[in-house]
Amino acid sequence: MLGLILQGVGFGFAAGTSPGPLQTFIISVTLSRGWRRGIIITFAPLVTDAPIIFLMTVILNKLPNDVIRGIQIVGGVFVLWLAWSTWQSLRAGVLIGHDSKDNDIEKSHILLRAAAINVLSPGPYIFWSSVTGPVLIEGFRQSIWHGAAFLVSFYGVFLVIMWTMVLAFDRLRRLDERLTRGVLIVSIMILALLGFGLLIQGLEG
Repeated sequence: MLGLILQGVGFGFAAGTSPGPLQTFIISVTLSRGWRRGIIITFAPLVTDAPIIFLMTVILNKLPNDVIRGIQIVGGVFVLWLAWSTWQSLRAGVLIGHDSKDNDIEKSHILLRAAAINVLSPGPYIFWSSVTGPVLIEGFRQSIWHGAAFLVSFYGVFLVIMWTMVLAFDRLRRLDERLTRGVLIVSIMILALLGFGLLIQGLEG
């Protein structure tokens, strides 16, 4: 179970620190409307990911082990590509949140907009079908507690990072560039390690 928890922590950290539409929306709302509305957005994945996870894991459960191994290999390549693209963005000086423009967002619509961003983004589908999906299935094959441990560790770390981001932008109103670079470098290292890990699992499984 410890191995699944560590993988959940690693993937949760990578998902939380990788720049994406949801992170940019969180930063935009927090900068313009404060932490109370920014926090609302962080719960969008808990609402939208459940059907995505169910769909992806049900499909994966019907596939033979060789196909799952292939998906692990594809997932490993995808994670390594994500690490590489993040590194390229960092070298190019592209920082998350700098081009946020949403300044007039009603509180009642924030969660719906965040949910729409998450549902319409390909990331969750790719992540849960080719990266974290096989790990989750392996956990549930061992026991319901193993699968639950992976999910709790993943979303626990993911949400803490999102909440930390909201509080940082609310208090500072502008994230220091050195801190941003540091977080991205750590994320790149974790993504690379996870990518190689998936490749090894797929090739040796």
